[in-house]
Parts: sequence; structure tokens; C-alpha cells
Amino acid sequence: MGSLSIWHWLIVLVIVALIFGTKKLRNVGEDLGGAVKGFKKGIKDANDEADSSKDDGINRKVADTQDTAAPAKPDAIDVQAREKSE
Repeated sequence: MGSLSIWHWLIVLVIVALIFGTKKLRNVGEDLGGAVKGFKKGIKDANDEADSSKDDGINRKVADTQDTAAPAKPDAIDVQAREKSE
């Protein structure tokens, strides 16, 4: 008595189809499917954007370390080296 059999579900399905009509139920199904596809696409785009921003951060760090490792001009004074030697 606690669980519904297949016949109960079929009767419920027929009643719902009679009330709403098959065309409206089909439209609801298409709308629901489109919403799920849009949600999945949004999640994928967000993950791709997050991955690309992580890559940009790594590339910036590499570029920053390369800029500081560049050789100094011959007439420039290295203040940090002078402070270390004193």
C-alpha cells in the first residue's frame, strides 16, 4: 500500500496528459532540456575562463622574473648591491 505500482503511474501520466495536453508537455520538456544545456555550457565557459586566468597569472610571474633578471645598464648604479657590500 505504501508504494505505487506501474499502473498507478500510468494513470497519473494519462491524467496529466489530459489536463495539460501533449503539445504543452513537449514544450515543457524542450524548455527544460534547453535550460540544462545552457547551464552545462555556462559551467564549461566559467571553467575555461578560470583556467585561462590562471595561465595568465603564471605567465605574468614568469615575465616579471625575467624583467628583473635583465642585465643592468653599464652607467646604472645598483642600490641593493651597494647596500649589501657596506
